[in-house]
Amino acid sequence: MLEKARAMQQQLSDWRRDFHMHPELGFREMRTSAKVAEILEQFGYRVKRGVGRTGVVAELGSGKSLVAIRADMDALPLQEANQVSYASQDPGVMHACGHDSHMAMALGAAALLSREKYPGTVRFLFQPSEEVADEEGLSGAPRMIQDGAMDGVELVIATHVDPTNPAGAIRIRSGPASGGVDSWFGEIIGKGGHGAHPHQTIDPFYITAHVILALNGIVSRRLDPFDPAVVSVGSVQGGFTENVIPERVKVTGTLRYTEKRVQEQIHAEIKRAFEIARTLGGDYELKFQIGTPPMINAPLAAELIAAVAVDLLGRQNVLPWKDELGAEDFGCFMELAPGAMFALGTGSDRFQCHLHNPDFDLDESCLPVGAAILAETALRFLRKKVD
Repeated sequence: MLEKARAMQQQLSDWRRDFHMHPELGFREMRTSAKVAEILEQFGYRVKRGVGRTGVVAELGSGKSLVAIRADMDALPLQEANQVSYASQDPGVMHACGHDSHMAMALGAAALLSREKYPGTVRFLFQPSEEVADEEGLSGAPRMIQDGAMDGVELVIATHVDPTNPAGAIRIRSGPASGGVDSWFGEIIGKGGHGAHPHQTIDPFYITAHVILALNGIVSRRLDPFDPAVVSVGSVQGGFTENVIPERVKVTGTLRYTEKRVQEQIHAEIKRAFEIARTLGGDYELKFQIGTPPMINAPLAAELIAAVAVDLLGRQNVLPWKDELGAEDFGCFMELAPGAMFALGTGSDRFQCHLHNPDFDLDESCLPVGAAILAETALRFLRKKVD
């Protein structure tokens, strides 16, 4: 399978560079989804457009056994700094998270599987808006789920590029693979007044300082040290001139976790931190926006991917997982079926960059590797179901 994928290197690069030159933000992937659908139809897939607003679902094969392969399609609001022939042609928008390569690899897997015989059905999920949520707080994965994209799926797999790993290697394991993420929005309410008469005010900045200290102590002093978690303050906004103490200060942030009980505890502790406002004579308002769940790789899926990777790449190129709490809405799919995501190395001496940066690029020799692992994993799952 890897040899077949490597024979497609130029096509995979061409697809990736085309998507890279024409990036589109979440739920605006009109050109992108149209091109994806057109290519899939050429391979003989049954294609459905407009799934989860701008997503694409494509199927090939027949039978009850159904494996799904997911690729995200949206770009980021960044101005690209790379001086390359395939640089973004849309100012202020860039594929800085590798979704262009995710699509290219999934299309490569679709092409490879279109030439194989297997029992069951392969379904491709080309997902919009992994990076951002809509006006109702939903990203592309739950929107696709609402439209039936996961109906009947028995296994769902995906990859994400990782520039900190060498091209041609992957990382995979069972268990937590990314953090769940929620946002919180608070407002400290005091009593405004002249900066020369602070005793006549209830200074919301003074209160906010104590609240922030309490927030920063949640992980280090309130949670079990063995529970992965993050509570971060992302913005503090208040006041409009130097000599007036305002009435309100807004404080917003994010939290990350891998277990539901830890999520619930963090919510309670954030509320406790804001209660300090009342202790100091003020008040507060606080609301949470529930985001995507943690991504928990199922043993069934992770072990299958690892076995495929060992066979295709050699054991030395299947590396231990790196623990981190980045968010990824692929976890929404894995709440409905066993699944796993593997981290695909894209780094080299030339490409030493980071995700979500204006200079992000990758070693395209990784593309056949990702395509082959996705295709071979799907094949083995379906054939094993019959055996």
